[in-house]
Amino acid sequence: MDHPAQSRSHALIHPPKSLALMLQAALAALALVLLAGCGASDPEQDSASDSGSDSAAADSTAEAAAGTCSYPTGSQPAAKDVEVPPQTPQATGEVEAAIATSAGDLAVTLDAEGAPCTVNSFLSLAEQEYFDDTDCHRLTTEGIFVLQCGDPTGTGSGGPGYSFADELDGSETYPAGTLAMANAGPDTNGSQFFVVYDDSPLPADYTVFGSLDKESTKTVADIAAEGTDSGAGDGAPKEKVTIESVTVAE
Repeated sequence: MDHPAQSRSHALIHPPKSLALMLQAALAALALVLLAGCGASDPEQDSASDSGSDSAAADSTAEAAAGTCSYPTGSQPAAKDVEVPPQTPQATGEVEAAIATSAGDLAVTLDAEGAPCTVNSFLSLAEQEYFDDTDCHRLTTEGIFVLQCGDPTGTGSGGPGYSFADELDGSETYPAGTLAMANAGPDTNGSQFFVVYDDSPLPADYTVFGSLDKESTKTVADIAAEGTDSGAGDGAPKEKVTIESVTVAE
């Protein structure tokens, strides 16, 4: 998947407040492309809107409300062999977990009540060691402030071979410490997720399924402070970040 690099003018040292806000909004809009995460189907098809996809989304929403989840497989093979999660969520309430990385452990609280199907998938993949030895492939330091992970190929195009519906109510915000799903359009969630290390002006298009504690958020912010390998506002982290394991508290 193509992710255009952000650009920023250095000619304006102290722009007027209104212009500064316009620049921030433009950077944020451009950076949204970076949160694309490929699911089970063709990304070009994912971006198309038709009555069939709307119907499928409605069916998935109804299933989630009824206490079941749908994880349809697609033509894109899994980046790493895994089984599809069970249709019935295995967790309830808040679930404490730890993402062990080469840069330090990230303590996260998963919201199985607000995003049951998302958490169900994440826990299933974690149990199958899908995330183990996986590099976080993208860092953004302008417009939005996120570290994106969850693709075993490390390219931003890999997924688990299945997709699932968004779990949104339209009130989502993305302050520092947010844990959310990346996607390639409505209802195309797979395995890629992002952690927000500073407040980010994103639209309510990304399922929020948990949060990081303050120390873990600082760990990610410290990674971001090192910048990207390209020196631009987006790219692979200059300080390589590898997920070693994901474990759930007993």
